[in-house]
Amino acid sequence: MTVKAGAPPSPLEGDQPLATAVIPAWNEAGRIGATVRALRSVPEVGDILVVDDGSTDATAAEAAGAGARVLRLPRRRGKAAAVRRGLEAVGSPVILLLDADLGDSAAHAGALLAPVLAGEADMTVGRLPPSGRGGGFGLVVGTARWALRRLAGVGLDQPLSGQRALRRDALAAVRTWGWGFGLELALSLQVLRAGFAVREVDTAFAHRVTGFAWRHLLHRARQLAHVWITLLLLALRR
Repeated sequence: MTVKAGAPPSPLEGDQPLATAVIPAWNEAGRIGATVRALRSVPEVGDILVVDDGSTDATAAEAAGAGARVLRLPRRRGKAAAVRRGLEAVGSPVILLLDADLGDSAAHAGALLAPVLAGEADMTVGRLPPSGRGGGFGLVVGTARWALRRLAGVGLDQPLSGQRALRRDALAAVRTWGWGFGLELALSLQVLRAGFAVREVDTAFAHRVTGFAWRHLLHRARQLAHVWITLLLLALRR
């Protein structure tokens, strides 16, 4: 799909920074601080909002100590709900969505922002390098790829990547935020089907890779369930 991206956003809208990072986090103490500190080195990012999704550890305190604003949810709501709440609290023309466990590699976020700020894409999706270990069986990612090809006519290598930059006007296409880990699929499907330009960008991000312990298998099963629930919600919305 080839569509024309919008014009570059103006440097400021009112008193809002050009790009705001929104980071959902649940029990990420020990990692979120490094992620925030690295992100503060990215000149295009003027504001960092960490949405603490009902953490029971020191996530909120660590994020605040590293220099982020923190929005604390009283109980765990899931990734989709946390991101939605975060987006309601910011007004920047460009939004950067990142996972909380990127650590020092969050300093590479400029690669995601550049095409959006230049008006070359309305949303970018970070393509992470191979980890060389773990990673599961590919069922969840394969399901998301199939859904994008079937419903939007577009294939993405990493359709569930949580590392994204997008223009605020592209968010107008989002009517259904999905369920939990289905957030990224919901974003991609609706933004693509609305005719916005989406580009995958190679990045140097690195984060935790799940293995084959029972808790990791349960996590992937939860992800798969969230993807199918998201597809059902999107179908009902139509």
